[in-house]
Amino acid sequence: MSAAAPRKPCCMPAAASAPAPLPQAMPAQQAAPAGLLCIPGGSFIMGTDTTEGFAADGEGPSLRVDIAPFRIAATTVTNREFADFVRATRYVTEAERLGSSFVFYLQAPERFRVQTGAPPSGLPWWLDLPHACWQRPEGPGSHIHGRPDHPVVHVSWNDAQAYCAWRGVRLPTEAEWEYAARGGLEGRRYPWGDELAPGGVAQCHIWQGDFPNRPAGGWQPGATAARSFAPNGYGLYNVAGNVWEWCADWFSPDYFRDAAARDPRKASPTAARSMRGGSFLCHESYCNRYRVAARGSNTPSSTASNCGFRVAADLD
Repeated sequence: MSAAAPRKPCCMPAAASAPAPLPQAMPAQQAAPAGLLCIPGGSFIMGTDTTEGFAADGEGPSLRVDIAPFRIAATTVTNREFADFVRATRYVTEAERLGSSFVFYLQAPERFRVQTGAPPSGLPWWLDLPHACWQRPEGPGSHIHGRPDHPVVHVSWNDAQAYCAWRGVRLPTEAEWEYAARGGLEGRRYPWGDELAPGGVAQCHIWQGDFPNRPAGGWQPGATAARSFAPNGYGLYNVAGNVWEWCADWFSPDYFRDAAARDPRKASPTAARSMRGGSFLCHESYCNRYRVAARGSNTPSSTASNCGFRVAADLD
């Protein structure tokens, strides 16, 4: 990303207000599922000292961090997995209770692409569509049929926590997420190295064309299957692009100033929760948050068509 390139927020608008809490009976916690990848403990350089990102995100100064062994899912939670959770618990997501969620305008049906209300501040390409939710990712008339292995989207941090409680897992910390996303590569920009598309071959699902109005070559915005592209060195898929992933931490731009040198986690409350990985709306010409050190955040009740989550667990 050149020094002259714009560095503007584009990733995901915040919910205007949270729905009222809805008591929801949850079954007894399951045992942590088999099949999560075992990530060995170790030491790595977290964050970056470059200036290619967004100063307000607090991507550095870089810090050597020790991580205890843990487990993490190879993919983000899929529509099939989230549907199993909803069937078992009758859980109602925050987007469903609120009655709407944010959808990128080119994903929405044509009749909704003229914004009738005030768009989110500075983010005119987002539409707050009625009835958009995990089951209707692009709003009214859409559905997840034929997409069981795609990431579930329109889930808030609070929704992700409810899923984790049912499944006997947890969200990864930012440090765990970055350690696993690097796949054993020290100090690289991406999970596969420093070149975005080595040999001209795409390695991740990010915006193609000129953002936000002109996708290139027939490319269309939207999440792709959770196991698209090659996994990284630890076996994780799509830790760059596709959908944003909620992390356990509260977000602070001063994360690295306050971080512990071993298993850091921002536990003191702030206004937002941390997110990692970027999404299909990222592109180096506008937003390069698909880099492995890049950070994002949003309020815990916010939902959108490019936001999902991946689960983790302690190593037994």
